[in-house]
Amino acid sequence: MSVIQNGQVHILNVSFDNLSLKELLEQLQHGVVFTPNVDHLMKLQQDEEFFKTYVDADYRVCDSQILMYSASLLGTPLKEKISGSDLFPAFCKFHRYDDSITIFLLGGKSGVADRAKIKINQKMGRDMVIGAHSPSFGFEKSEQECLELIEMVNRSQATVLAVGVGAPKQEKWIHKYRDKFTHVKIFLAIGATIDFEAGAIQRAPKWMSKLGIESLFRLYSDPKRLWKRYLVEDLPFFWLLIKQKLGLYKPPVFSRYRISSPR
Repeated sequence: MSVIQNGQVHILNVSFDNLSLKELLEQLQHGVVFTPNVDHLMKLQQDEEFFKTYVDADYRVCDSQILMYSASLLGTPLKEKISGSDLFPAFCKFHRYDDSITIFLLGGKSGVADRAKIKINQKMGRDMVIGAHSPSFGFEKSEQECLELIEMVNRSQATVLAVGVGAPKQEKWIHKYRDKFTHVKIFLAIGATIDFEAGAIQRAPKWMSKLGIESLFRLYSDPKRLWKRYLVEDLPFFWLLIKQKLGLYKPPVFSRYRISSPR
């Protein structure tokens, strides 16, 4: 079964902070925010390095209506689904008049982050996003490029770094380099959000997201890239969920201890 402990709900080997979006925005002064979904949970059954990034994260909020249903099935409902693509615009709006909040966008294909920067600043009515960069493919494998990116962010003096390069790459990158940033107080791992903000990718209709079938829209939009994730890699989640409900789920050896929030 699922367990609520210190305001957290446990599904498989991951703990979720049981917060509403409003509560998260009011609490979030510093730290790392991850938004786990079903795909994350399946990767976290096998990837020890990815799991360690979750151990050290400050906030883990639910980015999946399927996980909302799962928490309810386990008897410990979560307050609200907080996807990265909902959290980020809400975060910008919440801090619209707070000049101490400045953002650097890292992610998207060439030019996408710059387009997102322009659109966000137009909506906010100020230069909230003060830096943007779309890294090269495989940038995380080049220590030199990573250090150059860090220097770029540090020169901007941004206090928030929003990274959208896909999981688990973005989480591992934040975890590896977070201590090298001189001004960043808040790290947001936001997946495709930069593409959404730039208008480069269309989001699923809200009704699909609310029903928990947003993955069908994404699969239809990009079947070549996503078919294996949704139709092969993520399907075993439902069997593991049933095992947890019956008290039969055994977490991987590397995650036999619970994730507890370090904040």
